[in-house]
Amino acid sequence: MSYDTLKNYILILFLSVSFVACDEESSESEDAVEKVVEMPTSYEFKRDGQSTVSFSGQTVRLLHAIEIYNALKDTERTEVEIKEMFNDGEGFYEAALNGTGKKLGNKTGAYGASTVKLKFDGWIVEAAGTVFPAVKSSTDAAAGVAGTYTDTGGSQRSVMINGKGHEINQLFTKGLMGALVCDQIIYGYLSKAKLDGGTNIADNDADKKVDGKTYTTMEHYWDEGFGYLYGLDTDVSNATIEGTGILVDKYLKKVAASGGSLPGIDKTIHDAFKLGRAAIVAKDYKLRDEQALIVKGNLSKVIGRKAADYLRSGAKEITDGNWANAHHALSEGYGFILSLQYTMDPATGAPYYSNTQVKNMLDTFDSGNGFWDQKSEDLIKMAEDIETTFKFQ
Repeated sequence: MSYDTLKNYILILFLSVSFVACDEESSESEDAVEKVVEMPTSYEFKRDGQSTVSFSGQTVRLLHAIEIYNALKDTERTEVEIKEMFNDGEGFYEAALNGTGKKLGNKTGAYGASTVKLKFDGWIVEAAGTVFPAVKSSTDAAAGVAGTYTDTGGSQRSVMINGKGHEINQLFTKGLMGALVCDQIIYGYLSKAKLDGGTNIADNDADKKVDGKTYTTMEHYWDEGFGYLYGLDTDVSNATIEGTGILVDKYLKKVAASGGSLPGIDKTIHDAFKLGRAAIVAKDYKLRDEQALIVKGNLSKVIGRKAADYLRSGAKEITDGNWANAHHALSEGYGFILSLQYTMDPATGAPYYSNTQVKNMLDTFDSGNGFWDQKSEDLIKMAEDIETTFKFQ
C-alpha cells in the first residue's frame, strides 16, 4: 500500500469516527434537551384530556379540623362527641363531612412518636371534663384553677383555660400544624419511601394508572401532600395562598405577605410543588426529590418562625400585665413548639428538634402552674434559641 493510499485511508477512518462521535453527542444533547422540565404555569395536570390531580381526602380533613377547633370552644360539646369527630370522622354538624371514611386521629403523629397522638386525646378529655364544667359554673381561672380569665386592661380578651393557663383549642390546633400537616407532607407523602414504594417507579414510568382513576400512585401521593396545604384554596393555580383554613395555610399566608417575616415563601413552596409534580410526569425523579426538599425546608421555616413569634408575643403580654393575651399567645406557641419535631433541616434530613428536645421544652409549660409561672426573659431566650437553630436573621 502506497503512502498516499495509506494517508487517505487513515483520513477516511478518522472522519468516519468523528461523524459517529458527533452523532452520539448530538443524540445525547437531544436526550438532555428532552429531559428539561419546565415550570408549569399552574398546578394543573392532565392525561388524555382528564385531570390527574386529586386531593379530596385532604380537603375533608382540613374541614374536619375547623369543626373540631370550634367544638373545643363549645362548652355544650362532650368528650364522646369530640372524640367521635377526631378518631372516627363522624358526628360533625356539617352532614357532608360524615361518612367519608376520612379522619384526623389516625393521621396525627403517624410518622413520629406514638406519645404525641395521646396528647391530643388527652386534651379532648381535659377540655370536656375539666375546662367546660368550670366555665359553665362561672369559675374564675387562676393558677391551678380551670375556668375563664378576662383581662381588665385594654384587650378585654377572655380565655377558657385549664389550671396551667393552657387554652386547649389552641394547643390542639397549633399542634396539628406539625403532627398532621407537616408530618403528612414531610415524612409521609413527599418522602422517597412513600413515593417510590412498591412498584410505584415502574408504574409511573409506564403511566400505569390506579384502577378506575386517571392518575398513577406516585402522582396521587404528591397531590395528597399538596392537598394538606392547598386543599381549601379555590384556585390552586395562584401562588399566593388563600389561607382560609386554620392550619398551616393560614400561617403561610401571614408570614408570606408583604411586610411578613418570610415574604414570598408561599411562591417558593407553590413553585416547588408545581415543578415536582411536573417532574413526576416527566419521570425525572432527581428533580422531583430536589423540589420535595425545597417544600420540606420552607414549610419547616413557617413552623419555626411562628413558634418563636408566639413566645415573643407571650413575653410582651406578661410584661404588659395582659395575662389573657399571654395565655392565648403561649398556647399557640405551645402547639407550634410541639410541631417542631415534624420539621426537617434540608442539610441533614432530620427534624430541627427531636421528640426529646421538644418534650423538654414543653415540660417547662406543663410543670408547676404552667404558663402562670413563666417569666418574660425565659420566653425570649427560648425564642432566640429557636431563631438561632433555624438561622433566622
